[in-house]
Amino acid sequence: MNQQERRIWLIDYLRNESPDLADVGIPGDESAQKDLLRALMNVRPPKAISDEFLQIQDTYLTSEAEAAGIVNISDLTHFGRDKRLYLWQGDITTLRCDAIVNAANPQMRGCFIPLHKCIDNCIHSKSGIQLRLKMDELMRRQGHDEPVGSAKISPAYNLPCEYVIHVAGPIVYDELEDEHIEQLTTCYRTCMEVAELYNLTSIAFCCISTGEYHFPRDEAARIATDTVRKYLNEHSSDIKVIFNVFSDEDLELYTHLL
Repeated sequence: MNQQERRIWLIDYLRNESPDLADVGIPGDESAQKDLLRALMNVRPPKAISDEFLQIQDTYLTSEAEAAGIVNISDLTHFGRDKRLYLWQGDITTLRCDAIVNAANPQMRGCFIPLHKCIDNCIHSKSGIQLRLKMDELMRRQGHDEPVGSAKISPAYNLPCEYVIHVAGPIVYDELEDEHIEQLTTCYRTCMEVAELYNLTSIAFCCISTGEYHFPRDEAARIATDTVRKYLNEHSSDIKVIFNVFSDEDLELYTHLL
């Protein structure tokens, strides 16, 4: 199979799983086909799936990742005097490092909104069906939603990194409160602790809670850099930390703080 044939096969499989989706047409445009496949993956509940699907999906997703371009941590330059700290602007799902951090929701099963632009959706879409199945397994075993500031680690499956650390960040509904600040501080500290526990040598942080959860970007950047620096110094840790930003605004904030 070529990539188009794989894509059509995967779409057909997911459509035929549900009577409600069986009549969904397959567009002729490549970009629209990719969106349809992603949307079908987004809405799919965590349930058993065939080995054949996973084999074809894995080949498809890894080929897509290679075509998009993979960024190795060895190709990055540390930022400033501390050789453990990096600042990089780009798509976190293209990073090849030990772990990337996912700003997850408390249910920890990914974003079910089709084509949503949140990082949770992007990570699950490019990792594959297995990630939702794994997180569902972990959460069923736990028996309750993930507390804010707590985290779970999973394989990265079809992402270039080895692991994904999923952390539940605080939601700022109105005014920023001291509790929100402490919760976000805990998020960064917990992720560093998980990285140490699993003997990881590198971790990439997204800007936790600053998107859909409305945490002020300037304060979030300060918390991120202060907490990571404090952890590295207090534990004499050699973990390489990439602060991954997407917007020019965040790049400017982190550049100033670092």
